Amino acid sequence: MAFNHVKLPELDFELQAQTTEAGREYVTPIGKSYPSVTTVLSDYNKKALFEWRERVGADVANKIAAKASSRGTKLHTVCENYLLNEMTDDKLRTMMPDTKQLFLSLRPHIDENIGDVYCIEQALYSKTLRLAGRVDCIAEWNGQLSVIDFKSSTREKSEDNILNYFMQCTAYAEMFGEITGKPINQIVVAIAVEDGSHQIFVREKSDYYIESLQRYIGKYWRKRLTNK
Repeated sequence: MAFNHVKLPELDFELQAQTTEAGREYVTPIGKSYPSVTTVLSDYNKKALFEWRERVGADVANKIAAKASSRGTKLHTVCENYLLNEMTDDKLRTMMPDTKQLFLSLRPHIDENIGDVYCIEQALYSKTLRLAGRVDCIAEWNGQLSVIDFKSSTREKSEDNILNYFMQCTAYAEMFGEITGKPINQIVVAIAVEDGSHQIFVREKSDYYIESLQRYIGKYWRKRLTNK
C-alpha cells in the first residue's frame, strides 16, 4: 500500500533541540525557546511512578524503563518507514520478531483508516501555548485530519490513566493549526501491546484536554519562575 503525502510550505522548518536544567527545549525559527510537550507533561502520574520505583528498586525500574523506551523507538521507526512508503518485504521479513508483532497488530488499522499524510516526525511549536515538540504523524484518519500517536505497552492501558497521551496529541493539534491555519479536531492514540493485542483510541479534541494541558503548562512556567 502506498500513502499519498501532502506537502505544506508552512512546515518547511526545523527546531534546534537543547537540554536544560528544566528539561528539553526547542529553539524556534523566531529565536524563542519553548519547552517540549513531554517535559511539560513529565509531572503526570509522577507520584505513582515514584512509588513504583521505590517498590521495585532502582535497578529493576531502570531496566524496565530502558526496555520500554527501546520498544517504543523501534515501533515509531517502523511505522514511520511504512507511512513513508519505505517498508519493503525484505525489511519486514528481517525485522526483529517482537517489533514485527507490534507493527503487525497496528498495520490493519493504519491501512484501513489513514488517507493523505501531511507530516511524519514533524517539529511543531506554538507561540500561544509557548510549547514545542515533534509529532509522530498528522494525517487523515477515516477521512478526518487527525494527530496520530503510536505507542507501545507491556499491557493494555486504562483510558483513565492516559490523559497525558490525549493532552500530548491536543498540543500537537493546536500547534499544527496555529502554523498552517488547518484546524485539527480529532486525535488518535494507537497502542501496540506486547502480547500481540492493540488499542485504538479515537477522540475529539475536547476543551477538557485543552484545559488540562494548559494547567500543566502553567505549572511548568510557575516552577521555572520559582527556581530562577
